[in-house]
Amino acid sequence: MVELIWEAIGMGWPVFVLLIGLLFYFQTSIPDPDRKKNAMFKTMIGMLCAFLLFIAIANYKENFSGETRLLPVSLVMITVATYIMGIYFTNIGALMKIGGFMFFVAAALSGYGNWLPQVEGGFPPPEVKLDFASMTAQQLADEGEKIIFGGLGQSKVQGAIGKGQCPLCHGFQQGFLSERAPNLYGIPDRAEQRLKEPNYHMNEPDKRPTVQKEAYPGSGTATNAIEYIAESHACPSCYVVPGFGVKGTNDTESPMPKIHKPPISLTLGELAAVDTWMFVREGKEAPPYETIVAAYEKFIPEAERPKEATGGEEEAAAGGVLATGDEPVNEIFMKAGCVACHTIPGIEGATGKVGPMLVEGSNAPKRLKDPDYKGQAQSVKEYITESILQPSAYVVKGFPDNQMPKDFGKKLSAGAVQKIVNYLSQLKEGQPPPAVE
Repeated sequence: MVELIWEAIGMGWPVFVLLIGLLFYFQTSIPDPDRKKNAMFKTMIGMLCAFLLFIAIANYKENFSGETRLLPVSLVMITVATYIMGIYFTNIGALMKIGGFMFFVAAALSGYGNWLPQVEGGFPPPEVKLDFASMTAQQLADEGEKIIFGGLGQSKVQGAIGKGQCPLCHGFQQGFLSERAPNLYGIPDRAEQRLKEPNYHMNEPDKRPTVQKEAYPGSGTATNAIEYIAESHACPSCYVVPGFGVKGTNDTESPMPKIHKPPISLTLGELAAVDTWMFVREGKEAPPYETIVAAYEKFIPEAERPKEATGGEEEAAAGGVLATGDEPVNEIFMKAGCVACHTIPGIEGATGKVGPMLVEGSNAPKRLKDPDYKGQAQSVKEYITESILQPSAYVVKGFPDNQMPKDFGKKLSAGAVQKIVNYLSQLKEGQPPPAVE
């Protein structure tokens, strides 16, 4: 706001100087006290309206091409200025009030348009197939950073999330305390240590819980660091780091989804890029691409290996539109990645335990009455919409903030958000879920 004020003063200083000069002129040249008072008052009203006008112009100048949704504020300021002029300058009052009404209508329409989730149009990115096998270690690491965080240089940006969705649960910076999943800084060294721990389930296949026996029967055991990392991605419950298992399972079941399966569906090449980044970013020599891929082939059956993505697909997953709203709601949940973190009754594969269960027809009314609720929603559907577009407006107790992506307003169309809201609002505890349309 301070920057906008200075910008407004910089643009309008000649007008302000003129109005201040008029103040001194009226003070010295008008002998009648009443006329002097009236002239000075109207000049100050003019200064106020001019200030609002230049603030509005500065706001447009600074934010027109940005991501802010405060642009309608400019129209509101102009509306206020014109109405004030209409009240105090009766000779042009009718004109000012008509103009004010027009700006008011424009502000209302603009505000509504900015409230809706924004989708950027344009031509789709060119589909250039990525040849991971021919890349250098640094090129692979760069692709790995894009997959994890959505772009190069984003690894230190809070809230940056790419196709892999890893930062939803894991920390990547030294000393960062992860609450939902282990911090992956130093994993190349820690992987070797984990293989030697007595409770490493894969060392004793007969002692695995049933869920792990059924995961990948006869898949073998990890024998080195890169195999351990591959196994952790392909079969998260084969070994759970103590303290990070699903509550009530005694660390035998992991809340992490298998990231080679939907909705994440990383290919072997993408998984190799991710693992390479974890070595290179710590200044370590990464294993050869072929070695990493061979490790994943040991734990992922051939029938379950996703096809290699094209550049266009990767770009869409990292920063483009995930769902247009033309899809059925279960497909929208899948494309948005909701099923990886949430349990959603009636949606196949939505068994995530990272976030709260989405029985919002029962949950939303309770949360709206919570004294700690500071959001703006007034109804169940408004609450769900707010939770999608502004997840930090209210954080469910027992779950940390800044875990859910905050850019669904760009990655989901208004139609997609509406379908999600309609479905979740019908989910109630103890009642069957609605049919998926």
